[in-house]
Amino acid sequence: MSSGRALSRAFFVGAALAVGLASAGLAQLRPSLPALASLEPGLWQLRGEGEARRTLCVADPYSLIQLRHGATQCSRLVVASAKSSATIHYSCPGAGWGRTTLRVETPRLARIDTQGIADNEPFAFVAEARRIGPCGERFSSDR
Repeated sequence: MSSGRALSRAFFVGAALAVGLASAGLAQLRPSLPALASLEPGLWQLRGEGEARRTLCVADPYSLIQLRHGATQCSRLVVASAKSSATIHYSCPGAGWGRTTLRVETPRLARIDTQGIADNEPFAFVAEARRIGPCGERFSSDR
């Protein structure tokens, strides 16, 4: 094989690898998690020991993964995924990190165990998340 042909083949193999890695990176931003897919969107109430009760509109169950980091752009690594549970480690450049285990009891009831660093402070809490109805035009973020 000529060196030109070998170089061309190496280029295409490298390009295919780069596209594959980019696709894998995008998948990590939004990994497929059966446990989260089973949760119903709507108005959810979070109750945790030592935490103020919170009510939030959950249009996308993925928002339950990073409760302390909200809509911050974070990379995610799936540590474990099963039909009724998932553990995700996430890292948010400049904002901290977290590790969340979400266990789904029913499509309207889940247990969230999360810990990490937010605002340069450690956090750790366990909460029961319960769907209490559809999202309305008005709801309180803290009840």
